[in-house]
Amino acid sequence: MVRAWRFGDDVSTDAIIPGRYLVLNAPEELAEHCFENERPGFPDEVDEGDIVVAGENFGCGSSREHAPLALRVAGISAVVAKSFARIFYRNAVDTGLPVLECRDVDRIEDGDEVEVDPGRGEVRNLTRGEAYGTEPLPDFVMRVVESGGLINYLKERGTEAGA
Repeated sequence: MVRAWRFGDDVSTDAIIPGRYLVLNAPEELAEHCFENERPGFPDEVDEGDIVVAGENFGCGSSREHAPLALRVAGISAVVAKSFARIFYRNAVDTGLPVLECRDVDRIEDGDEVEVDPGRGEVRNLTRGEAYGTEPLPDFVMRVVESGGLINYLKERGTEAGA
């Protein structure tokens, strides 16, 4: 079962991963502190594939790549929000975390069972028996995400080109 973790508007990158942990080098160490102040125990309760749902302006604040990386390594498979801070959106794609804008995200409650298909642009709330449309991620963005991020994508392309 994939469940939703509900957050509100204006979730900052500092809320996702507090600045005092930016000195950590291992992504697994970052993930241990994900939402530490907002939702203590979050990393221990997340199951692989769970999603974060939120309101407007998710990922606002500093431009740290640590935030989407910590979410992905903690087991979050996607973030669905009404809107994203642009730099967070870009950093999420670059680190292999799908991000989808959905105007109906308020219909998803904390703990709802959900399915997300970023390529088709669909979020299904199995708890309510509803489906919500989003803009599908473009093919190029899906290839980057499916590769696990931009660096992996470029490495794969280099290998394909014989580099």
